[in-house]
Amino acid sequence: MKRSEINALIAKAKDFYAGHRFNLPKWAFWGPEDWKGKGDSEVVRNMLGWDLTDYGKEDFEKLGLILFTIRNGNLQTGDPKPYAEKIMILREGQLCPMHFHWSKREDIINRAGGNLVIQLYGSNEDESMSDKPLDVSVDGFIRTIDPGGEIVLEPGESICLEPGMYHCFYCEKGTGDVMVGEVSAVNDDNIDNRFHEPLPRFPEVDEDEEPIHLLVTDYARYV
Repeated sequence: MKRSEINALIAKAKDFYAGHRFNLPKWAFWGPEDWKGKGDSEVVRNMLGWDLTDYGKEDFEKLGLILFTIRNGNLQTGDPKPYAEKIMILREGQLCPMHFHWSKREDIINRAGGNLVIQLYGSNEDESMSDKPLDVSVDGFIRTIDPGGEIVLEPGESICLEPGMYHCFYCEKGTGDVMVGEVSAVNDDNIDNRFHEPLPRFPEVDEDEEPIHLLVTDYARYV
């Protein structure tokens, strides 16, 4: 992804969050110079902050996601915090691709906007998709769905995704972009994503201009 594209998408994301009265922390608005000397912080160690991805396909409008990690622990450093929280933007026409997590259990919440459609499969021991029905908790009530079945979450509704549960999600056509919340166990995007089709989690960045705000993958070069 070009840095100019990333900068423009973050600018739109800030407007989207503000329009839905979701307030980000003050450091979400820092420029690169503000991060100097901030390396010894939970924000940097645990990869909190801005995160955009096109999963290496260079077609963000169809396959992509904007994320902001608000809080997170760190399994590798022994951080005692056992939970994480993200706020994401999924645009109508985009897909977050099919994947599961080996470790992370997560609640996905439709915080605002259109309707969020989640397609689900169980997984087998060899990590292939299961052809068996699966039980899933939707707002605290168990539903049994067929493999490949879909759950539609309207604003305010949520679903609990267990480790090993394949899922992809997209916006229901005609309902608009969705502000997606995630509350989960500790998140580690470097080691805990199993994409059904192998995909990189973080994009390659073409530095065609300076960053306005840093991505979580930028910290090592700027702090």
